[in-house]
Amino acid sequence: MKIAEVIADLICDITYEDLSEEIKNRTKYLALDFIGLATRGSTFKSSKPIQSFIASLGGDENGVVIGSNHLSPLPQYAALANGTSAHSLELDDVINEASLHPAVVVFPTAFAIAEANKKSGKDLMLAAVIGYEVMGRLGKALNPTNVYDRGFHPTGVVGTFAAVATASKLLNLTKEQIVNALGIAGSQAAASMEFLNTGSWTKRLHPGWAAHNGIIAAELAKAGFTGPNSIIEGDKGFAQAYSIDVKPEEVIFPFSNDHNYILKTSIKPHACCRYKQGPLDLILNIVSENSLKASDINRIDIEMVQTGLPIVALPEKEKRNPQSSVDAQFSMHFGAAVAVLYKRTLLEEYDDQVVHRSEVKDFMNKVYCHRGKDLEVDFPKKWPARVKIESSMGIFQKEIDYPKGDPENPMSWNELIEKFCYVTSTCYEPNQQKYLIEEIKNLERIKCINDLTLNFKGGVHA
Repeated sequence: MKIAEVIADLICDITYEDLSEEIKNRTKYLALDFIGLATRGSTFKSSKPIQSFIASLGGDENGVVIGSNHLSPLPQYAALANGTSAHSLELDDVINEASLHPAVVVFPTAFAIAEANKKSGKDLMLAAVIGYEVMGRLGKALNPTNVYDRGFHPTGVVGTFAAVATASKLLNLTKEQIVNALGIAGSQAAASMEFLNTGSWTKRLHPGWAAHNGIIAAELAKAGFTGPNSIIEGDKGFAQAYSIDVKPEEVIFPFSNDHNYILKTSIKPHACCRYKQGPLDLILNIVSENSLKASDINRIDIEMVQTGLPIVALPEKEKRNPQSSVDAQFSMHFGAAVAVLYKRTLLEEYDDQVVHRSEVKDFMNKVYCHRGKDLEVDFPKKWPARVKIESSMGIFQKEIDYPKGDPENPMSWNELIEKFCYVTSTCYEPNQQKYLIEEIKNLERIKCINDLTLNFKGGVHA
């Protein structure tokens, strides 16, 4: 049996009744996180061209572009906008073992298709669980290090298949149609890491584009278009294009409430790349515990896994000289500097104006990043880090196995709500925030998702 056929069986077989209460709760938790990020991201400069493009299309307006007052004539364009917006903050969730961002692909697809077909909250939740599962399994099977080494972003290339899975469940596709949709998706997957060299916006587009393409693939398959059932493991297929090999055993196993990817997903507390999260936890902790000021610190040494180095630490000269907020999101040197100087690592610290402050530029020269080979024993299941700070107050060193937000070191519902209120504060009034929080907490009770999504529009501050 081909891998696409195994995935199609998985999509067809899972029902809402199969989901544990823990999985249902986690799905709502991750949905709230996504909505908050898409709302705030809709205000970013990088989101405006997409909103303008959608507005120029005209036609019937029914798909909500979250956080704005725009409506999309087709679900794939709403998904494009919402996936791009939500990823712009670099605060979106991560499946560590696959090194990719599921929410910003899966939920834009789920909400867009559910809106277009007037599906229920339960329908949306089930489709989201399936999307996370396919994205996690396939991402891990490819080995994310292999994907990065070839110059591609796992979220974008694997995300197209996850979007197909999500959309297919909501569209009630047959197994044959799902296999065709997955085959079509393999010819659409694309996500270059070249943005690292220029500070451009294309990474933000990757999950939105994956959601857009997955919806189109599912709709084409529903209409009768065909795709190769060998798309993943074939000698000219997806695995050959984006990885060295594929491990089918990471895809081919029964769904389990105890072994699934929606429960393995991490939440970000810092507004930057996932590879920076552990080191930032440690730096903030050391500085706080020892009341260190920037002037006290002589040097910071950061050890991390090899896969993260070319993304956030190398080449050293460029990472010490970010030119934009995008560059800063992927500079460990910048992250360490603002953590020490401002004791915060949120959106305000990653503003373009902060990037050019002389005090930040000066402090980055005190930061050094290294490979911690012994930290890689359990990677990518674990993303550990080690930090040593040399200061006039002494030498301080800490290590972390599970950064804050990992399932093993989770953010509580209250912490997540605090994050949601923070990111949406520029778009929603407190009463709208409270309403959305309660509605998402009771998502399974919603009979038609459109009753909820109409409240995703930007508030009086937008």
